[in-house]
Amino acid sequence: MKIKIFNGLLFLLISFGLQAQMEEEKLKWGANSLTWENFKATPDPNSPFTANTSSGISYSWSLKSSVLGKEYKYEVHSFFNPEESWVKNSGSIHLLAHEQLHFDITELHARKLRKALSEFDFKKTREVKPALQAIYQKVEIERASMQNKFDLETKHSMEEAAQLEWQEYIKKELEKLENFSS
Repeated sequence: MKIKIFNGLLFLLISFGLQAQMEEEKLKWGANSLTWENFKATPDPNSPFTANTSSGISYSWSLKSSVLGKEYKYEVHSFFNPEESWVKNSGSIHLLAHEQLHFDITELHARKLRKALSEFDFKKTREVKPALQAIYQKVEIERASMQNKFDLETKHSMEEAAQLEWQEYIKKELEKLENFSS
């Protein structure tokens, strides 16, 4: 019986160790930080597109009460997921710039989320968790909508003039929210 318990514990420890080692690699945002080497997933052969960027926003928060009052902390990260991002034919600087803009749009919305969380007044609501989740959901919907609009207007990088306009627009929007960069 002791051997079975020991073997079971050993299996759990090994499983947790392997799971920790298998954590997905995620890259933090940086202006012009993507290279084709970051796109590690196998391309979707059925996709009409040449590349796919997987990026997102994660956030966490805490609220502590002490004799000094309540302390509200939060963290927001924009990330690029190499294991879910792919490219069929690397080498095009123009296409890489398009994929970087997808990541930049994600960072823009991470900054918007940081701004919204910094302005959140937890004293005005008893239900902090649903209120913060609603803020996140609103920003996430806006992010997805902007990603789609970007692809629509640039025809997935085929319209170079439109892409240049988007590049300038996103740059200005990121600058407006520089105080909320990571």
